[in-house]
Amino acid sequence: MGQSSVNLAALIGSRICHDLISPIGAINNGLELLGMSSDREGPEIELITESVENASARIRFFRVAYGAASDQLMGRSEVITILRDMTNGGRLTIAYGPMDDQPRFSVRLVFLAIQCLETSMPYGGRIEISCDSGDWTITGHAPKTNVDHVLWDVLSGRQPETLAPAHVQFALLPAVASDTNRRIRSVIEDQKLTIRF
Repeated sequence: MGQSSVNLAALIGSRICHDLISPIGAINNGLELLGMSSDREGPEIELITESVENASARIRFFRVAYGAASDQLMGRSEVITILRDMTNGGRLTIAYGPMDDQPRFSVRLVFLAIQCLETSMPYGGRIEISCDSGDWTITGHAPKTNVDHVLWDVLSGRQPETLAPAHVQFALLPAVASDTNRRIRSVIEDQKLTIRF
C-alpha cells in the first residue's frame, strides 16, 4: 500500500467519521431533551443513551486511527478522554503515559497499535502506552491472549494473502508508519504483547 493509497484511505475514513458524528450527536441531544421534557426514564432510554455514547466514542477513536493525520498536536486530555470513553464499561483498560501534547500522526499510530493489541486480547486486560524521546512502546498485559501469528507477521511487512475487514489495522499500521519513516517492531510473550515504533 503506497503513500497515495494510505492518504486516500485516510481521507475516506475522515469523511465517513465526519458524516456520522453529526447525526449521532443529534440523537444524543434529542435524548437529553427527552429526558428534560418528561418523567420518562427506564431501561429503554438508558440502553439507547449508552449505545449512542459508545458509538460516538468509537467514531472519535476511528477518526484519529483511520482519518487524515498531520503535525497538529493533540492534547493529553483529549487523547485520554477518547480512550476512556471508548473503553467505558468494557474489559480493557488503557493507561496513556505521555504528559505532553503529541503530533496527531503519532497518536494515530498508537490508536492503530491499540486495535492490534485489542484483537489479540479478547478477554480484556491492560494496555500501557509510553513515549521516550519520540520512541513509542504500547504493551498489552492479559491473563489470556489469542495471537494470530499470520496477522502479527503483517506488522513486520509481510503481505497477507487475505485480510478480514476486522483486521485492517494490522496492514495499515506498518503502511502508515512507513510513511512517517518509522518501522514497527513487535514482541509476543506469554501474557504480554508489545508493539514499538
